[in-house]
Amino acid sequence: MTDPNNDSSKNHISRIARQLRRSWRGPASDARVLEAIDLLRPSATGHPLIRLGGSGDGGYLIPDDLQGVTACFSPGVGPVAQFELDLAQIHALPSFMADASVEAPPASHPLMSFDPLFVGAKTVGNTVRLDDWIARKPRAASGDLMLQMDIEGAEYDVLGATPAETLRRFRIMTIEFHGLRKLFIARHLRSLTRIFRALSNDFVVAHLHPNNCCAIEERGDNIIPSVLEVTFLRRDRVLPGAVATRLPHPLDRLNCPLEPIQRLGEIWQPR
Repeated sequence: MTDPNNDSSKNHISRIARQLRRSWRGPASDARVLEAIDLLRPSATGHPLIRLGGSGDGGYLIPDDLQGVTACFSPGVGPVAQFELDLAQIHALPSFMADASVEAPPASHPLMSFDPLFVGAKTVGNTVRLDDWIARKPRAASGDLMLQMDIEGAEYDVLGATPAETLRRFRIMTIEFHGLRKLFIARHLRSLTRIFRALSNDFVVAHLHPNNCCAIEERGDNIIPSVLEVTFLRRDRVLPGAVATRLPHPLDRLNCPLEPIQRLGEIWQPR
């Protein structure tokens, strides 16, 4: 048995610890990367996709399954709010928006409200947990909800801190995942895979769209965009017998028209 107080044992333990740290920082295996990507591959949902939010950045494809949804929660306010305006004007759905980095959203409507708060992993100061934020909105006390989240990398902390029963309240979620190139780094791959696997318990991916604002990362045949827009549909809403549309969808549009087009390879295509 190794004596942990022995100097040679301590050196041996230190060497093992250094090796482990290097392996966590090192490149992820191709097989593990593909496992993570497989958790994000779209499936047929039985609902046609519709586009909300205009023809450029801030527009998303979602399943046409909004009847019965009572409100949209939209953390992260950008230069446009056409998505929330479309929900209000076309579907009469209210949106709750939050962002402490701006004074107000770029558009207004009686069905759109705004809180100068960040959404994060803890409720403290000007930051609120997603479940606490929902609890503050009486209109969201019942019925299915919708989530549209673009919070520049904080999405992982938010998803990790949100109870599964809260996430299950969302029928549809559109989440912009940032820094996906970290899938090629072992220690990041593990944490991201955990999040994607937890989501897959209750949701299927309805659509993917690479945001061409940032570069892609290539390793062999594996191509990963830095920023990926992912639309989820809760599993109980999936209708049988449908066939998924290959990517890109006819309704997809470039986020940045002046930047190169990004196309997702075969490893991202629907099952």
